[in-house]
Amino acid sequence: MMHVFTAARATISLVSLLPCLVSARSSQALKYGQIQNEHRNKMFAAQQEQRQHQHLQKRWDHVYLTNATTPFAVNGSSLPEIDFDIGESYAGSMPIGNSTTDSLFFWFVPTNNPSADDEIVIWLNGGPGCSSLDGFFHENGPVNWASGTYRPVRNTYSWSNLSNIVWIDQPISTGFSTGNATATNEDTVASQFMGFWRNFVDTFELKGRKVYITGESYAGMYAPYIASAMIQQNNTDYYNVSGLMVYDPSIGYDGVISQAPALSFVDQNRNFFPLNDTVNVQIKNISQSCGLDTFMDSALTFPPKGPLPPPPSTYDEVYDYDNCDIYDTIFTAIFELNPCFDIYQLGQQCPLLWDSLGFPYSYDQFYLPDGYTQPYFNRTDVKKAIHAPLDVNWQFCLPGLENPFVGGESDTSPPSGLNGGPLQRVIEHTNNVVIGHGTLDFVLFANGTLATLQNLTWNGVQGFSEYPSQPFYVPYHDHPMDSMAGAGVFGSWTSERGLTFVLTALAGHFLPQGAPSAAYRHLEFLLGRIENLSEVSPYTTQKGYQQPRQALGDGTAWDKR
Repeated sequence: MMHVFTAARATISLVSLLPCLVSARSSQALKYGQIQNEHRNKMFAAQQEQRQHQHLQKRWDHVYLTNATTPFAVNGSSLPEIDFDIGESYAGSMPIGNSTTDSLFFWFVPTNNPSADDEIVIWLNGGPGCSSLDGFFHENGPVNWASGTYRPVRNTYSWSNLSNIVWIDQPISTGFSTGNATATNEDTVASQFMGFWRNFVDTFELKGRKVYITGESYAGMYAPYIASAMIQQNNTDYYNVSGLMVYDPSIGYDGVISQAPALSFVDQNRNFFPLNDTVNVQIKNISQSCGLDTFMDSALTFPPKGPLPPPPSTYDEVYDYDNCDIYDTIFTAIFELNPCFDIYQLGQQCPLLWDSLGFPYSYDQFYLPDGYTQPYFNRTDVKKAIHAPLDVNWQFCLPGLENPFVGGESDTSPPSGLNGGPLQRVIEHTNNVVIGHGTLDFVLFANGTLATLQNLTWNGVQGFSEYPSQPFYVPYHDHPMDSMAGAGVFGSWTSERGLTFVLTALAGHFLPQGAPSAAYRHLEFLLGRIENLSEVSPYTTQKGYQQPRQALGDGTAWDKR
């Protein structure tokens, strides 16, 4: 079970073991101690059972193993440093169309969940230029090697428990993907992806499958553009797009998603921003004099009163950084106070935790402690195990200002969340789009994403009619102690006309990493396994697990200002 015992509760349970004090305890306290001991025993039993049987994770039959897929088959029991069998999986480089030089790298983990026979889920990390193997190893794959821990463990919340999942390095030059980087915009990225995807579908005999595209961060550009391009093909054999889910997505202009909401974010999280009076006055003056406060008040009006103007001090995507760069002002100040400040998830303090993938936190260089010379996926033995190209220097993200677009220049496509753009088209085609946002993300602010959506018209109406306030419920569930996460009311959500927006507590920029149990529930909703995000029911993979009967109350995410 998920209950974590506080120090006080643990003390009560220990006192109950002392005969001289038993008579002094009330019957209520005795009963409470018994309940806690039962919970502890169930947790240990669940951990032992999962290690022995691995009901959902271990796959005894390699159902996708054919002559065509054999070159990609991964021996799930011989991955370096991993002391358990991840089951059936396939990895390697798949050509883009008929190209002999350009390829994308993938890692495909089938499920044994009978509800997933007609579907497949794509996961894309962002960047641009960051490998989706981060998602595999840190977020929603069958293996989790968390920062600061000494070994990888089986991930209780692997999305492969729910569906067939494929993690893909893209565009070209990202992760293990190789070839000539010719993309200047998202249209080229999508075209290349579809050339790869057609080959992948043919190889693994997946024609006609429902396709769900998911990702995070800059996948807020990738995923909607790819989904929209697939839809335009009108070919359900290969491109049967049935839903889209992106976390903490890049869908709007920087002035809206990273500048205008900055002061309100600091005010909502003052314990993480103990800024001095001088800095506080400075950022308040910027937010007021640059018109950011007024803009956010207007942008977060429910329902919206009409199309929003660009934030003051901006003209389309061009921001007045000389006078109105409140984001960097805050970052510089907090980084002096806390040199280990993590923009991706509030709460990190020194020392920096080592990471098997060399993840840089807020730094622009990778960090590996003494004794470790390279990230896990750049090891030769790991490359051989997953059929990765041996001559590629794998990096979590392309370094510095490098990106996968031609010459390292910026993506020339407009943000996906503008009116008439790909996000709108995907919503209107599928009526099944989820945008999730961690409330501890300092890279892209939740209220900035929501402000972008309030200016978007989909299915004939602009924005949401109300601020996300319905309680987002994560089921209570069994988990081993080395891979556990919380349950209960985990944030707030709203859903209108085929678009769901969910604020997720305790999560930062990498939502499935910070709140894996919540992301697992999001995926159940996207796949149609539950009716809504307030549903009080067990995970569909742990049916019968008892849930509370009391009312949930309101959602727990912050107010809009």
